[in-house]
Amino acid sequence: MRLPPLHPLRAPRLRPYLPAVVVALIVAAAAGLFAGSYTYAVKSPTPHRVPVAAVGEGTGPFLRTLHQRLGAELVVHRYARRPQAVDAVEAQRVFAIVRERGDRVDLDLASAAGASVAELLRSDARAAARALGADLRVRDLKPLEPGDPRGLSLFYITIAAVIVGFLGAVQLAANAPGLRRGERVACTAAYAALGALAIVAAVDWVLDAVRLPLPLSWGILALTMFTSGMVFTMFNALVGRWAILPTWVLMVMLGNPSSGGAVSWPLLPSFLGTIGRWLPPGASVNAQHTAVYFGGDLHPQPYLVLTAWSAACCTLFWTRRPRTAQDPAGHRPAGP
Repeated sequence: MRLPPLHPLRAPRLRPYLPAVVVALIVAAAAGLFAGSYTYAVKSPTPHRVPVAAVGEGTGPFLRTLHQRLGAELVVHRYARRPQAVDAVEAQRVFAIVRERGDRVDLDLASAAGASVAELLRSDARAAARALGADLRVRDLKPLEPGDPRGLSLFYITIAAVIVGFLGAVQLAANAPGLRRGERVACTAAYAALGALAIVAAVDWVLDAVRLPLPLSWGILALTMFTSGMVFTMFNALVGRWAILPTWVLMVMLGNPSSGGAVSWPLLPSFLGTIGRWLPPGASVNAQHTAVYFGGDLHPQPYLVLTAWSAACCTLFWTRRPRTAQDPAGHRPAGP
C-alpha cells in the first residue's frame, strides 16, 4: 500500500524544508519590522521637550508665540548674560539662545547639537516673528561640517560600526568555531580596531566629509564595533544558532532608530527618546557627536554605557558554555 504524502511515516522527507520555511517567515517579519521601526522614528517628528536659553528676565511675546507654534514644552533656561548661555550650548544643555529686545529678536542656533531641532526652531521662529512683526536675526553658533550638511554622517558611520561589528562575530562563529573564549574576545577586539580605523580613513581622509579627531573617534568606533560583536557572541552562547535574531532586534531595529542620529532625541517618540541613549548605538552617536563638535565638554555617560554593555556581554559569554557551528547543542564546551 502506498502511503499518502503527509503520512507520519513519510514525515522525514519534510524535515529539510521546515527550517527553510521558518527562516523565510522570520526574514519576512524582520523586513517589515525593520522598515517599520525606522518609519515610526522619523515620520512626522514631533517636539516634546526642547530646551532653549533665554538671555534676560521675563518671557517675552516671541517665546510665548514660539511655544504655541511648536506645540511642545519649550523648556526655558534663563541666563543673565549671553556668555553664560553660550556655555550652556557648549555643554549641550540647550539647543538655542533667544534674546528679545523690543521688536528685535536674536536667535542663536546650534545645528551641530541637532540638525532636525535647529531646522524646526528656525522655521517656527520665522513664523513667530512674522506674526509679531518683529525683526528676527538668526545665527548658527555650531554649524555642521561643509561635507555633512544634513548632519547624518556620524549616524551612518555608527550604523556601519554596529552592523559590521556583529556580522564579524557571526563570521567568527561560523568559520572559526574552534577558537577558545579568550581567543574569540581577542579576535573581536582586533577586527573592531582595524574596522574602526578603516571607517575613519574612508570618511575623513578619503572623502573629507567630516573631520574626525583620530584618537577619540577611532576609539569610539572600535568600542562600538567590539560591543556589537560581543552582543552577538553573548547571544550565541545563550541561544545558539538563533543569536542573530535578538542581536538584530536590539542593535538595529531598536537601537539605531532611537540613537538620535537621524532625528534628534527631542523629536523622537518619547519611548525611543528615553531608551535610545542607554543602548549602544545611541551611546555611540552621542559620544561621536560630542567628540566632533563639542570636544571641549566631553560627557562620560556614553562611554560608560558602551563599556557597561561590553563588560556585561563578555561576562555572560565567559561564564556560559558557548555553542559552536559544529556543536549546536553545546555538548563540547570550548576551552577557557
